[in-house]
Amino acid sequence: MRRGLLPALLTGQLMVSMDGSIVTVAMPRIQADLGTSGAVLQLVTGGYTLAVAVLVVTGARLGDLYGHRRLFLIGLGAFAIASLGCGLASDGLVLVLARVAQGIAAALLLPQVLSLIQLHAGGRARARALGAYSMVLALGVAVGQILGGLITGAAGWRPIFLINVPVAAAVLLVGRRALPADVSSDGRRMDLGGVAILSAAMSGLVLPLVFGREEGWPVWSWCCLALGCAGLVVFGAYERRAAHPLLDLGVVRLRGVRPGLLACCCVMGGYTALFFCLALHLQAGLGLSPPRAGLAFLPYPVGFAAASLSWPRLPARRVLPVAGPLCLAAAAPVIALVARHGWPLGVVTPLLVLAGAGHAAGFGPLVERLAAMAGPARASAISALTNTGTLLTSVVAIATLGGVYLAAPRSADGLVRVTALLGILLPIGAACAWRTARVATGSAEPARPVPAEAVTAGDGPARG
Repeated sequence: MRRGLLPALLTGQLMVSMDGSIVTVAMPRIQADLGTSGAVLQLVTGGYTLAVAVLVVTGARLGDLYGHRRLFLIGLGAFAIASLGCGLASDGLVLVLARVAQGIAAALLLPQVLSLIQLHAGGRARARALGAYSMVLALGVAVGQILGGLITGAAGWRPIFLINVPVAAAVLLVGRRALPADVSSDGRRMDLGGVAILSAAMSGLVLPLVFGREEGWPVWSWCCLALGCAGLVVFGAYERRAAHPLLDLGVVRLRGVRPGLLACCCVMGGYTALFFCLALHLQAGLGLSPPRAGLAFLPYPVGFAAASLSWPRLPARRVLPVAGPLCLAAAAPVIALVARHGWPLGVVTPLLVLAGAGHAAGFGPLVERLAAMAGPARASAISALTNTGTLLTSVVAIATLGGVYLAAPRSADGLVRVTALLGILLPIGAACAWRTARVATGSAEPARPVPAEAVTAGDGPARG
């Protein structure tokens, strides 16, 4: 793998991952400064998520057609410009439009990261790269909340967006040198019909999940959900007959891929719901300031990072995707019980470290195994499915488990109820992970030829 390639990819991934949550702790400041309504604030957070969810599959296909390097750099540059627009926004409408533009740029950038790792790393180097990738993908929510609280408390809400500009500029400079040249396209064309159907279906699913809870789940939200589910069925039928399909659905028919994707979604959904409810409890229930609430989560990413950097070297990697969700499921209710009346650091810190390590053990090895099953030829497809599935599950988790939390008479009671439900969700993820772990490791047969110079066979530098 070329020097500087992985840091450039992961920095871009981290920026767009954490920008989904970095704004949440700054909402009171934004509302006070711009005088926005509650509906506009919903659009500031939901517009970004909606744009990413709707367009990430299209972004993956554009990478196939026009080059993963090109789309990564275009998405990164557009993300920087949109972040500048967010930081300089003069009113709520401008901020909403800039946030949607951020989401569109993120959808172009995100799927290229896993595709480039798949194509330009091999052997143990690929395992290490995928471990780092899964760490950054999963920790975006935590890092966003920590940085959002610290930056907002020290300098207001605008710097949480403006900080992306110099970081993106530095990544662009490194990326232009480090990212390998794109290989020629396979001659396929963009499936515009598939883009339209999938975009409509994802909009129907994500729109009510993002905005329905605040509106009390009106009739339109349930109608949108039904139409969104029907749209996914139509999309699947259309893609099976398309001459140049938008998404290679053959990857989900590979043995072990479907339970692996479901396991990833269970782990990410449980993690997102836990952090969402903990963030609300720390501020609304315990009265912590945004900076203190952000720092309260710091042991979690420490445990996650330690496990992510060590699991590729462990001999018993097969059992990690099963043990990881179970550790997270065991730690979550204990954290909830301890946090009912306070936040004792001596007790909570080791629990958060354990939860973070369990999350890493359950997520990173699964991403590596799914990538191996798909193979380099289907890198874009597995990247699109992983990003879309985990993002959609996170939105569903916040809408449903967040609703359970908010419906409780007291903040502490809601937290206990949510963690009890996680005790059901996460073992389901562990069972699905076990089904995937039983499948022999190895790349799938390629769906289309991949140039030899695009793939490396071992730990040495990639050619091409």
